[in-house]
Amino acid sequence: MYASGKYSSRGPALIPRMKTKHRIYYIALFSVVLLGLIATGMFQFWPHSIESSAEWTLEKGSVHDAPLIRLPVSSPLPERGDLSCRMHTCFDVYRCGYNPKNKIKVYIYPLQRFVDEFGVPISSTGLSREYNDLLSAISDSDFYTDDVTRACLFIPSIDVLNQNSIRIRETAQALALLPRWDKGMNHLLFNMLPGGPPDYNTALDVPRDRALLAGGGFSTWTYRQGYDVSIPVYSPLSADVVLPERQPGPRRYFILSSQTAIHREYRAELERLKEENGEALLLLDKCSNLSQGAASARKRCYKGQVYDYPQILQESSFCVVLRGARLGQAALSDVLQAGCVPVILADSYILPFSEVLDWKRASVVIPEEKLSEMYTILKSIPHRQVEEMQRQARWFWEAYFNSMKAIGLTTLQIINDRIYPYAARTYEQWNNPPVVVSRMEEEPDKSKSSFQAHFFVIKHTAVTY
Repeated sequence: MYASGKYSSRGPALIPRMKTKHRIYYIALFSVVLLGLIATGMFQFWPHSIESSAEWTLEKGSVHDAPLIRLPVSSPLPERGDLSCRMHTCFDVYRCGYNPKNKIKVYIYPLQRFVDEFGVPISSTGLSREYNDLLSAISDSDFYTDDVTRACLFIPSIDVLNQNSIRIRETAQALALLPRWDKGMNHLLFNMLPGGPPDYNTALDVPRDRALLAGGGFSTWTYRQGYDVSIPVYSPLSADVVLPERQPGPRRYFILSSQTAIHREYRAELERLKEENGEALLLLDKCSNLSQGAASARKRCYKGQVYDYPQILQESSFCVVLRGARLGQAALSDVLQAGCVPVILADSYILPFSEVLDWKRASVVIPEEKLSEMYTILKSIPHRQVEEMQRQARWFWEAYFNSMKAIGLTTLQIINDRIYPYAARTYEQWNNPPVVVSRMEEEPDKSKSSFQAHFFVIKHTAVTY
């Protein structure tokens, strides 16, 4: 009895003390784990301003203040672009990793001045205004990171927009010296004017290993579908001339041609169409009676009469865009800005952003050999469809063509959609203007049928080279 009484006298006092110690231990352990989870969540979901606020801008330092890099003659050369490259073979998607915002991170290399062993620059122009605008826009976007270890995509500060202004071999050597080059893996180059005389290749001639190419003149022979991105040739008039949006509908002219460097065979065919159809077709050329310069570039002439360019484009329902020495033409951007439906005659040309944009809704594509039938073909398109195409052409320019910023960010969004397909933009988001989207929400069946019922494209016949 005594023993049991002694046990009972200690037991009630001992057990609560043990429970209290265990309770404190578990509470402390739970608190540590909870704090760890909160800290991890804040790190993952904190706005990107947690990174350094430094942005890539030319104003941070003059081009002349950039480090000078001398290229030895023996510097390694990249291999020529691999035509078999695809995202699953030449791009390391694992570098992009999981991202709660589904946004790739893009790193821009610091500006450097590359010269050969004799001190001659690899570029005759240095950093162009267009390329600086492009890089600055990317640095201001949600894609940008200044932390190279977090980057999924790398963009050199070496300007290759215009192949005519760079030295091919030395530019390739400069690319190979980039610290993260790794045979071009996950690197992106922007080029709008590829090739050079006499053959004018449709892709950048600079050897670039496995780098992706955003190119402005791809043909079906040089374009690596699902890997490269076809971009427009930027028109400098986009920044200098403001064309107010014009309501779709009939215009003064039915067809207008405004390009000045058309091959003589095409020019002769257009003149024949002009003779057959009279005032319905306006055939313009450069003005021989004006002095050469920036002012003359904005003028076009027909039989001594001077027209303002690109304003005259708004006076026509259809505007001809013929291939020149290069497939990609800046005239396409001018035509879209004017709300004129482009009539594209450039066999094998990969239209800008055709991976996501439905060009049947904004243009008419005709094989070059059917130029003589152009008037008849265009006359067969219903008036209402022409108005829809005029509206769509203008919106394509506003959304994707009107600046280097628009071109650069559209390119990155296309690449982003490939890497995060579950979060990719839909066909409607890429192709429906905002007013069309709202109309579809109100009348989904009518709006859908109005766009799906009408489209126009002439299929290419076999072409022998």
